[in-house]
Amino acid sequence: MNPEQPDETHYSHSNCPVSTPEGYDSKKEAQKRTPSSKFKRVHSNFKSPLQVTENANISLAEEIAELERRREQLDTEIAQLGAEGCRVEELEHHIDMLHEYNDIKDIGQSLLGRIATLRGATTRDLYSHFGLELDD
Repeated sequence: MNPEQPDETHYSHSNCPVSTPEGYDSKKEAQKRTPSSKFKRVHSNFKSPLQVTENANISLAEEIAELERRREQLDTEIAQLGAEGCRVEELEHHIDMLHEYNDIKDIGQSLLGRIATLRGATTRDLYSHFGLELDD
């Protein structure tokens, strides 16, 4: 506090006296919405994260036609895969097996991380110690 400037006494929300230097306008300070900054970006206008693209000008009829073309293309691909012998049940089985593999791999990674922590080493060092490839 500067002894040459007398203090003004204001009251806070809890009715406790608060001392501030003379000339300080707390109402003016409370009205500021952005911090003081030498950068202009702080004071720039708000830009919405949702940007309007050129596709917004496409009519509903054109969008429906495009979706129908896409559906026909996908139906053709499904028929082709069926002709090659692919079945939905087989695909679901492969997906289940991939989930199980990923779960086991995650557990292995977690164990390697714990061992590395206990030994004070990196997991990369443990890969070579256990005879694993880095891209395993």
